[in-house]
Amino acid sequence: MKKAICLVLIFGLLFSFCGCQKYNGDVSEVKTRKVESKLYSQEDIDAAIAVIIEEFRSWQGCKLTEIYYAGDETNQQENAYYIKGGVYPNAQEMIVLESSFEVDESGGDGSLNPNTTYNHWKWLLVREDGGTWEHVDHGYG
Repeated sequence: MKKAICLVLIFGLLFSFCGCQKYNGDVSEVKTRKVESKLYSQEDIDAAIAVIIEEFRSWQGCKLTEIYYAGDETNQQENAYYIKGGVYPNAQEMIVLESSFEVDESGGDGSLNPNTTYNHWKWLLVREDGGTWEHVDHGYG
């Protein structure tokens, strides 16, 4: 009898966690587009995208629909401000990605507008000497 009660409680608990949010950092249908670059190889860009996809998995109530390299011109503008301007003094390189994502009725963590699509959302990543990309900032800018 105790085993049956435990099983019912376990299944009840599992089902209570399912469906808590419409999206749980959903990246299952994210699309990417190739943007030519003279600054970065496709491997560099793909590695940066992978970091953000992993980060996005924790964005409760959000669904990532597209992510791509923002382009060399945007990257150089942001680099001038953040790297050369000393905001990230230990970074030698920065890459800028742009994305689109949807927010469900929960508003994500409460800082986003419910039932909204965000386009041209920027992600800033830095690295030292060709190392691993590190996500340092995001938002509109």
